[in-house]
Formats: sequence, structure tokens, C-alpha cells
Amino acid sequence: MPISVTMSFLIILAVAGTTFATRVVPFLLFPKGKEIPRVVQYLGKVLTPAVIGMLVVYCLRTTPVLAEPHGVPEALAVIVTAGLHVWKRNNLLSIGAGTILYMFLIQAVF
Repeated sequence: MPISVTMSFLIILAVAGTTFATRVVPFLLFPKGKEIPRVVQYLGKVLTPAVIGMLVVYCLRTTPVLAEPHGVPEALAVIVTAGLHVWKRNNLLSIGAGTILYMFLIQAVF
């Protein structure tokens, strides 16, 4: 179902406005010099690992451990990603290397 140019423009405007609002609201709620509430600091500390954990579970939920290749590519990619992150503390390097290794394993090895 094709949409009109006007509808496309309105959708883009809505997405841009929402994105802008989500970027501006924290600066309005917590201006420079104002103390950030402890609960917000706590959430900032615990939400990142929680979200990463949920993403790992989501990504690995359909891994076939009882059939070939028994989750070996996934396990190796997770180990490399975690090991690189512990060693280098570089998100881009860790995620990139794990993804490249996984894609290589499923395309060329398994």
C-alpha cells in the first residue's frame, strides 16, 4: 500500500520530533549544576548490564543445542566477545570481532 508524500513527510516529522524530544528531555530534567537523583544514578549503573543480558538471552534463545552444530558457533562468538571486552574494554571491537567470527563460522566452517 503506497503512501502519499504528505504522509511520508508527517511520519518523518513525527520520528524526528520524538527523537529530538528524547534527546532534550534529560537536559531539561537535570540541568548542569543540579544534583542527579540517586535513583537515576542507580538505574544508569544497573540498566546497561541488564539490557545486555536480555539481548544475549534473546539472541541465543533459538540456538539448536541438540542438533548440529550444537551451538558451537554461538558459544565461540560469545566467548570471543566476552573475552575481548574483558581484555580491551572496547565495545566496538568486542561486538565487531564476535560478529565477524560468528558469520565466518556459520558461512565457512559449519
